[in-house]
Amino acid sequence: MSENQTAAALLVDSLIEQGCDRIFTVPGESFLAVLDALHDRDAIDVITCRQEGGAAFMACADGAMTGRPGICFATRGPGATNASIGVHVAMQDSQPMVLFVGDVGRPMRDREGFQEIDFPAFFGPICKWAARIDDPARVPEYIARAYATAMNGRPGPVVLAVPEDMLVEEVSGAPRPMVTRPAQAACPDAMGAVMAMIGDAASPVAIVGGAGWNARTREYFTQFAERIGLPAATAFRRQDAIPASSAVYAGALGYGPNPKLVERVKNADLLLVVGARLGEATTDGYTVVTPDHPGQILIHVHPDPEELDSVYRADLALCCDTAEFAETAALWDDDILSFDAGAQANREWSEWATPQPGEAKLDLGMAVGAMVEHWPEDTIVCNGAGNFAGWWHRFWRYRAHPSQLAPTCGAMGYGVPAAVAAARRFPDRQVVAVAGDGDFLMNGQELATAAQYGLDLTVIVVDNSAYGTIRMHQEREHPGRISATTLANPDFAAFGKSFGAWSARVETTEEMLAALEEARGHTGLRLIHAVTDIEYIAASGATVSGLRSK
Repeated sequence: MSENQTAAALLVDSLIEQGCDRIFTVPGESFLAVLDALHDRDAIDVITCRQEGGAAFMACADGAMTGRPGICFATRGPGATNASIGVHVAMQDSQPMVLFVGDVGRPMRDREGFQEIDFPAFFGPICKWAARIDDPARVPEYIARAYATAMNGRPGPVVLAVPEDMLVEEVSGAPRPMVTRPAQAACPDAMGAVMAMIGDAASPVAIVGGAGWNARTREYFTQFAERIGLPAATAFRRQDAIPASSAVYAGALGYGPNPKLVERVKNADLLLVVGARLGEATTDGYTVVTPDHPGQILIHVHPDPEELDSVYRADLALCCDTAEFAETAALWDDDILSFDAGAQANREWSEWATPQPGEAKLDLGMAVGAMVEHWPEDTIVCNGAGNFAGWWHRFWRYRAHPSQLAPTCGAMGYGVPAAVAAARRFPDRQVVAVAGDGDFLMNGQELATAAQYGLDLTVIVVDNSAYGTIRMHQEREHPGRISATTLANPDFAAFGKSFGAWSARVETTEEMLAALEEARGHTGLRLIHAVTDIEYIAASGATVSGLRSK
């Protein structure tokens, strides 16, 4: 290591030492020194994006897939505020991420300089830690702490501002060694209490997925749940937490869930919640499970002590790593009474998740059913927010891990950037971005990024010429009084072709099935423009005319 390297070079070396192999960025003059240092570091793959919101979504998705922080670089002011949506998603999704923001030079601070913002103050409320690196000698300390903070406890985002004059200062020093997420073992006495409480229950249900959930957690928890016949439901947009092939998988909670699953959860005498926060979406506004849950025992397992007993009263709270808990449960020696409910809940989910032909000219349920049958089991499905996503949430079967990239905070525009990150991370797997027409145009420009890097992915744009979710609420609350929810759209197939994509426009179920089959046979960028009828507004079966008549 040279004693005459810049702080920017030390920063890049520190990232490499922490295992960083990819950075998503929209370049800015405020961190030119970092871009220059990256020029000679082949260990890091630099992905140039078209808008900072897309870049931050990619970093968030990358962190979700790897378990180590996804890295994004953005410039000050407009760049940082654009990127803030990715920070918000990473926080609510409990995903590790670090956003670096090129800042004004230190002599310019507090003068409302060009594009100046107090970034620790701006980002502090929506991330785990926000700070500024003023001393170049402390770069290794800040980088190591950022990684540790982003991964430990409840994972989440960290924001570090790096003043442009600090980055060019010469400094001596060495990167700190790679930090890892500490293994928090489950207390043996607490585990004994868990098993005893489950053994005494008549109708237990597990709700899983969330902070720190990984392939190891998934494998061991599935073994445990299957061994005792425990119905295992997933939290909102955590559907790959349990394989869809499991004999005890009970489906997902969230928006438009199986009514039978909702009743099962409400009637459970014991809830085993592992990793999940039991947020507003999972609990349908804190009603499916209430914060005080009278008549129910709640065992809450979470890696962050600040989450336990914060909103939901826990009868037994375990602060430990979800993988450690799951492995201990799977290997538990004492016999536990087995339940028939797991198999019953699985049958109810399978019936709910099997599409039946409907009246729509383009039946998305049948289209997703065909994808389940013909597309690879390890296909990664990415989506943003909108009613369109419900068709995949209900009918797609998430059989691999990771295979679902979807923001639990309901951010629009996430699907295409997430698919770019997934296709770069897993080039040997099929990746599908599902987007609504309103959702797609929030970050559809990242098709340029996919094309630039020759990525292999499919984009399905569901076009009903409306902001569908808002229209649904509008029809329920103000029937027939359409206001601000109608969209005039471009030819999305032509738009895809302009980026070199194989594209198709479809308006019927038969055309959709044919396009899906043809898309699967192509490589590179593919886009299907699916024109649908606003009448059939949701996978739950809701229709516009039905909403108006209520």
